[in-house]
Amino acid sequence: METAENKKPRIKVEKREHASPIAQIVALVGAVALSIIVTGLLMYIGGADIKAGFIALFEGAFGSRQAIIESLVKATPLILTGLATVVAFRARIWNIGQEGQLYVGAIASYWAYLQFNSLPPIILLPLIILFALIGGALCGLIPAVIKAKFGVDEIIITIMLNYIVIYFLSWLLSGPWKDPNHYYQQSPSILESAHFPILLAHSRLHLGFILAIVAAILIYLLLSKTPLGYEINALGLNPTAARFQGIKVVKTMIIVMLISGALSGLAGTGELFGVIYRLKSTISLGYGYAGIIIAMLAGLNPLAVVPVAILFGGLINGSYYLQTTTNVPASIVYVIQAIVLLFFLGARAISLYKIRFIKND
Repeated sequence: METAENKKPRIKVEKREHASPIAQIVALVGAVALSIIVTGLLMYIGGADIKAGFIALFEGAFGSRQAIIESLVKATPLILTGLATVVAFRARIWNIGQEGQLYVGAIASYWAYLQFNSLPPIILLPLIILFALIGGALCGLIPAVIKAKFGVDEIIITIMLNYIVIYFLSWLLSGPWKDPNHYYQQSPSILESAHFPILLAHSRLHLGFILAIVAAILIYLLLSKTPLGYEINALGLNPTAARFQGIKVVKTMIIVMLISGALSGLAGTGELFGVIYRLKSTISLGYGYAGIIIAMLAGLNPLAVVPVAILFGGLINGSYYLQTTTNVPASIVYVIQAIVLLFFLGARAISLYKIRFIKND
């Protein structure tokens, strides 16, 4: 005899290989809604009016022409460190050294500036960019070689290198490269002839933004249209199968880290010669670490990195306006970034599951 309990449908949770477009949209909307709710609660706890806080955050990020331009300025290094992460993570090489590679790019390009600043800008600027690419690439090469040679985990190596590079820069700015006219750790100002060209009048948007967009397009073409891109993706999907297919895993890994490091190095020289105009120990606002978050939110898609980085650039820029108009500290932007990442990654994981109702016979 059937009972009411037996007639109730059973719930079965199944995992699918790919989330459907509808599931992805629902998950995305849910993640955005939850991020807004939690961010609002944080503003309330911080003593700010929630509505006024969100309005200030938006106005500071995209509320005017100047705000949009400044958000693009902040997004420029984020695009490059995000792309650096995409290249490495697509090969399942967990490069966490974008911050240090950014600093090495700045150090190498500043050294090139000191050696060649008497040259005309048309020669000097390409040399500066070249040395930044080389410096960042070499910093990426070190963990790749150590991993290939000794099997040491690249996460540990790259994190340690971040600190080594930052302390090395601190030494440089306390000694040989220190500006004798200032107490702080910083170099003398860079000559105007070495500044990156400004793209829009009365703004700080510089050549580095164009380089970042071009880099996004090139990385997309590399990963999707070239034999090397196939090898990188194959290495990320299954290193063992990649070996059996004749892919030279160590060689590919080294190339990946060279490209990843070079992109981060380019971010460093953009900040130095396009925004700050002197080498400082605080040249990065955590752009290397934020690039990892951006790449994950972009689904390791090079083209998607650009809008996500612009959004994060807006968050950083808007946080300053938020601080001046409310009682909320600007550091809340880092908490917001973490909240967004957690909810988006959680939503992406949930979208891979579907619920089925099974009727009992």
